[in-house]
Amino acid sequence: MVAPTVSTPEDHDESTERHSSASRPLTVALFTDNYGPGHSGLLYAVHFLEGELLDRGAHVQVVAPACDGPNPYRDHPHRTELRLPGVPVPGMSLVMATGRGFEQALRQLAADPPDVIHVHGLGTVGLLGVWAADRLGVPLMVTWHTDFEAYADHYALLAPVADAYIRVLTVATHGMDRPQLRDMSRFFQPRWWRRGRITRRAVLNAAREMLEAADLVTTPSDKTAARCLELAPRAHIRVVPNGADALPAGPALPPAHGPRILYVGRIAPEKSIGLLVDAFEWVREEIPHAELMIVGNWRTGRWLEQKLRRARRRRGVTLVGQVPREKLGPYYASADVFAFPSTTDTQALVLHEAAHAGLPIVSCDAELRLVIDEGVNGAFARPTPESFARQLVMMLQRLEDPEFRSRARERSREMASWWTIQNQSDAIIELYADLAAGRPIAERMRARAE
Repeated sequence: MVAPTVSTPEDHDESTERHSSASRPLTVALFTDNYGPGHSGLLYAVHFLEGELLDRGAHVQVVAPACDGPNPYRDHPHRTELRLPGVPVPGMSLVMATGRGFEQALRQLAADPPDVIHVHGLGTVGLLGVWAADRLGVPLMVTWHTDFEAYADHYALLAPVADAYIRVLTVATHGMDRPQLRDMSRFFQPRWWRRGRITRRAVLNAAREMLEAADLVTTPSDKTAARCLELAPRAHIRVVPNGADALPAGPALPPAHGPRILYVGRIAPEKSIGLLVDAFEWVREEIPHAELMIVGNWRTGRWLEQKLRRARRRRGVTLVGQVPREKLGPYYASADVFAFPSTTDTQALVLHEAAHAGLPIVSCDAELRLVIDEGVNGAFARPTPESFARQLVMMLQRLEDPEFRSRARERSREMASWWTIQNQSDAIIELYADLAAGRPIAERMRARAE
């Protein structure tokens, strides 16, 4: 594939002029659809980047739906917020902006344009970021945080939220200058609707156009880069894994009666929690005193909640509930192995947190290998209860060997150290500077430890 040119000096004379003086700090606008009320890997990835930018003297503009939730830099003097009206997304701890207030937000941004617009996700606020970059002539970076193919059907069924998304798309994209974005409303004509809902094809087509309109698309893993390229062949892609640091220690948890398997993360069907519970039944047949500890808000969906309650009654399953991220350290420290059943994640920061804690990992996603060295500190299973259970049992049995256990813990920590918040931020801030100055950026489809 021949990579398209990211930008030219002529396209960015104004940006280059703004940066001719070292005294002027970089201004970055972060557009995200996921900034509360719930916790997620995407939320923390934005927080980490935001904190590093502010620590380095940059100015940050955050654009997100109006909602409660974690907001650690709210009162920072070099930070501003634009919060937009939204509606809760059914069945998810998420708010989607409806499109109201978008023109006013654009006017505010135009009064003090950022040097770079960085869009995290392609919901309605992500679309506003694409729209703002086009209208203001600002370089656009998009980070692909979500596997759209895995989630497209789910998003397509979220009416009436989908109605708001379509209204924003059809109004906002009409008359855009970037060729890829001109009249994107063609994907949302009646023929793309079935029983009042937008189709999977319409969602994916819209995502493709926005990705190909960006000056640069960053992805957090090789897996995601490949997915992105399949969907948007003309996108200019650079793999930059999200950073994660070791969590603080805390008071030790009571020890388990046997080997402890840990899951930390969102409790949702797309995370394959049902697969994990079914696999654990098989594990208990081999290791009757094994324990499964699940950390996350498990009261989010009726079917899963009932399944988890039944599993708890059968003994061996502990449902902890939601725990603030800064207090998760003792949970990782108490476990023997980390179980990861999901195949829809684009990176999974929980894998990095587990690796920082020295945990070996058994995963159902063989494409996510940033902190897993198969046979040394991890194993991969097929996404079936039988395969997952076999790999978990084999890992627990191997961990009975002190030499293997020590080598696995050391390898996990070593690999986690490659993908820190500082390393990621160094890479992203260098890309911001290149985009703002109009310098070409080389495409990179594989993660590289700096």
